[in-house]
Amino acid sequence: MINTSSIFAVIPCYNEAGVIRQTVEEVMASGYSVIVVDDCSADETAKQVIGLPVFYIKHKINLGQGAALQTGIDAALKKGADVIVSFDADGQHDIDDIAGMLKKLETEKLDIVFGSRFLPGSKTNISSMRKLLLKLGRLMNYFFTGILLSDAHNGLRVMNRHAASVIRLRENRMAHATEFLKEVKRNRLRYAEFPVHIRYTGYSIKKGQSPLNSVRIFFDILLNKIFD
Repeated sequence: MINTSSIFAVIPCYNEAGVIRQTVEEVMASGYSVIVVDDCSADETAKQVIGLPVFYIKHKINLGQGAALQTGIDAALKKGADVIVSFDADGQHDIDDIAGMLKKLETEKLDIVFGSRFLPGSKTNISSMRKLLLKLGRLMNYFFTGILLSDAHNGLRVMNRHAASVIRLRENRMAHATEFLKEVKRNRLRYAEFPVHIRYTGYSIKKGQSPLNSVRIFFDILLNKIFD
């Protein structure tokens, strides 16, 4: 059984002052260690985590979510993490899903478990347009990586120490979701998906990816593929 204190949740954030404290407190209540990576927020995100027993890291310049995740993963490894969870700051993830993902990781001897909004047992109030974009993204990721997940852009992931040690994210912005899959294939990691609950609020929708950003992600991935 994995020691809860050796499970580190990495929470990348950028201008999340309105929700970061609640998100962090929910994760802490489950007994997990927390690393908050502030990607050079211009609001009062830092003040919201003052007094909380978390590891707080702030980038000097805004680098993007991929870079924030890599910073958090590296920090968690240095602190002796056995398992690392990537968890979005905007409050859309359900903390209770982590326990099921951990169990699957351990019992099936996997290296990484990806959360999915589209497997039987999942629950989400996703819009039709966002669902269509994610389905297209799923196919795009398959084209570039050869791995076909039901939900390739879900920010909730659970990985063991080995996976965290060999996965290297070089794509700083949102195309890091595809890079995760490339690294899984390159390192022959054992992976699976797990049905999760995603709750979209007005806030998380506003903070989410627009259709224009989806186009930018495509070109980021394409350039990464060309110059890899």
